[in-house]
Amino acid sequence: MTGQMMRLPATTAALALLAFGPAHAQQDDDLRLAVARDYDANLGALFDDFHRNPELSGMEVRTSGIMAAQLTALGYDVTTGVGGTGVVAVLRNGDGPTVMIRADMDGLPLSEQSGLANASTVKQVDSDGVEKPVMHACGHDVHITALIGTARQMMARRADWSGTLVLIAQPAEERIFGARAMVQDGLYSRFPKPDYALAFHVSADLANGLIDLPLGITSSSSDSVDIAVHGVGTHGAYPHMGIDPIVVASAIVMNLQTLPSRSINPLEGAIVTVGAIHGGIKHNIISDRVDMQLTVRADNPETRLALLDGIDRVARGTALALGVPEDRLPTVVRSTTETTPATINDAATAARLRAAVGAAMGADRVVDVDRTGMGAEDFAWFVTPETGVKGVYFSVGGTPADQVDAAPGHHSPLFRIDPRPSVTTGVEAMVVSARALMPKG
Repeated sequence: MTGQMMRLPATTAALALLAFGPAHAQQDDDLRLAVARDYDANLGALFDDFHRNPELSGMEVRTSGIMAAQLTALGYDVTTGVGGTGVVAVLRNGDGPTVMIRADMDGLPLSEQSGLANASTVKQVDSDGVEKPVMHACGHDVHITALIGTARQMMARRADWSGTLVLIAQPAEERIFGARAMVQDGLYSRFPKPDYALAFHVSADLANGLIDLPLGITSSSSDSVDIAVHGVGTHGAYPHMGIDPIVVASAIVMNLQTLPSRSINPLEGAIVTVGAIHGGIKHNIISDRVDMQLTVRADNPETRLALLDGIDRVARGTALALGVPEDRLPTVVRSTTETTPATINDAATAARLRAAVGAAMGADRVVDVDRTGMGAEDFAWFVTPETGVKGVYFSVGGTPADQVDAAPGHHSPLFRIDPRPSVTTGVEAMVVSARALMPKG
C-alpha cells in the first residue's frame, strides 16, 4: 500500500520555494526533460541489458565493468575492485560538502517467471560452487541505471552545484556484506569521506512517480544465525536409546518465538524466523544432528542484542531440558558477514530533502508510507553513528497505480518493475537531493 499522500506544511513549502525560486523551477523543468530524453536515448537500453544479465552477490564482474566504463566515459575519476567488485567514481567540483550516492548491483538466485520479453535466462555458478538461475528480483537494475543517469546529469550541471560527488556501485547487498566490505577496504580513507550519503530503492508496492522519504527508520537490522543441534543417534523404533535432535530442534523453534513475544517490549519491532531446518536421513533412523538457519530482525541495538543473546540461552536451555548432555549442547554461530545494523535516516537532512524534492518535483509526489515489515538494507554500514556521515534512504514507486494492489512482491520470480518512470523518477529525485546538499555559493 502507498499510504496517504503527504503535503508539506505551508511554512516548509514556502521556505523550500524561496530556496529554489523561479530559476530553479526552470532548471527542474529542464532536468525532467533532459532525464526523459536520456532514458529514451541511453538509459532504457542500459536497463534492458542489466535486466537480461544479472549477477549474484559478490560476483558482479560484468556489471561492475559496465558501470566503470560508463562513469569513466563521463569524465569521473574511477576506481574498481573496492570491497570486491565495488566501483567508486569521484567528481571534484570546487569547495563544498561531499555527497556520496550509492546503487547496489547484485541479483538473486531465482528463475525469472515475469513473462517479460527481456526476462533473464542467465545461470551462474555461485560462491558455494552450485550453478543457479539469476534474476533481478529486487530492482537493483533500476538503481544502477539511475546512478548512471544521475552521474550524467550532475556532470552536465556542474555550474549548479559546488562540492565533491562520490558515486559508488556496491556489490552484495542481497547478502548484506557488500557495504561493509567497501568500508573495510578504505572507502572513507582512500576516497573523499562524505558529509552525506544517499540511496534509493525502487518499490513494487508504491505507484509510479511517488517518493517515500522517511524522517527516521527505513529498515531493520539483520543477523544470520546458524544453530547445530546435536543428539544421540539410534534406531527409530528404539527412541529411548538415543536423543532425538529433531524433537530438540522442534522445541527450540517454538521456544525461540517467546523471545519477541515475551522478552521484548511489544511496542518494539523484533523478529526471530527459522528459515531452514535440515536433519535426518531415513524413515526409521534417529539422526545425531539437525542444522537450523535463522534470520533475526530488530529496530534498535538494544533489542538486537537481547534477541541474539536470547537465542543462545533458549537453544542451550531447551536442549538441557530435553536431556542433551552438556558436552553435546547446540552450537550457535552468528554470521560475521551477513549482518547489518538498522538503517535510520538523519532527520534534519531528510526533512531538508523532502522540502527540496517536494518543491522541485511536486509536494503531492512525496508520500508517507507505513512500514509493513522488517526488511533489512546494508546501506546502514555507510551511515553508522561511528562514521559521522548523515544518511538519507528513500523509496521510488515502480508500479502503475492501477496495478499496485496486485503487484508481485520483491524477491518473487514474478517480480517486475515499470522501468521508465522508476529510473527517471529516481534520477530526478537524486539530482535534486544532491544539488540541495551542494548549493552553488
